[in-house]
Amino acid sequence: MNNHRCFAAFFALISLSACTAGNRSATVTSPQVSVLSYNIHHANPPSVEGKIDMDAIAKVIAQAKPDLVALQEVDVNNTRSGTTLHQAEDLAKRLGMKAFFAKGIDYGGGEYGIAVLSKFPVLETKRYALTTLPGTHGEPRALATMLVELPGGKKVLMASTHLDAQRSDSNRIVQMREVTKILSEQPYPVIVAGDMNASAGGPVINQLDAHFTRTCSDCAPTIPVVNPRRCIDFIAYTKGKFTVVSHEVIPETYASDHLPVKSILQPAF
Repeated sequence: MNNHRCFAAFFALISLSACTAGNRSATVTSPQVSVLSYNIHHANPPSVEGKIDMDAIAKVIAQAKPDLVALQEVDVNNTRSGTTLHQAEDLAKRLGMKAFFAKGIDYGGGEYGIAVLSKFPVLETKRYALTTLPGTHGEPRALATMLVELPGGKKVLMASTHLDAQRSDSNRIVQMREVTKILSEQPYPVIVAGDMNASAGGPVINQLDAHFTRTCSDCAPTIPVVNPRRCIDFIAYTKGKFTVVSHEVIPETYASDHLPVKSILQPAF
């Protein structure tokens, strides 16, 4: 009889431990993800013509403490910034991150385009060319994606882009349609960020909003850096997959001609 009671108490204790562990795991949430979007103007401070100041750009990013970074206007091994300077890899090395660069155009014997930086393990990277309509004289653009693994094993696709800068929305509309189509077909939650060269309320950002949720609704302006008037730099994510903990435009006026945008996201998947 005593043995039966002992076994009963033992199994009850095991059941209680399993139940407690189950409840504990159910309440565990994924760590927050800090995201920065920054058009770095090829590391040229607008107030100093011709100067390449990688220290300034690295300092801005380091102070923001991001996990993921979308960069635009990145030079790689060209005559403008230095034929041996790969700006994305240089920043990644300084910041203890991994880099993926995607070319927009050939420039000065090297390349010019966009990049993604990550402090998380990188599983896969891809470059997608975006359409520039014939006769528009628009500059070729691209979409860079990086699949990363968050602590705990969850996967997120981080994307960076820089849409056409011409006055007409023609190329931007086509490019945003391509961006949203590519990213909507991904099997993973997506964070997309970049310089869209378009403001909220117009057809370009309306297209983004139809597929993704921006981290801001009444977004603070990002250009020019002194007395900014327009927001054209955005961070967005797959609908329902994150909640926004915070969103800010960082008031750094020296390093680039765009203000950096930072959002902290809480995964909800």
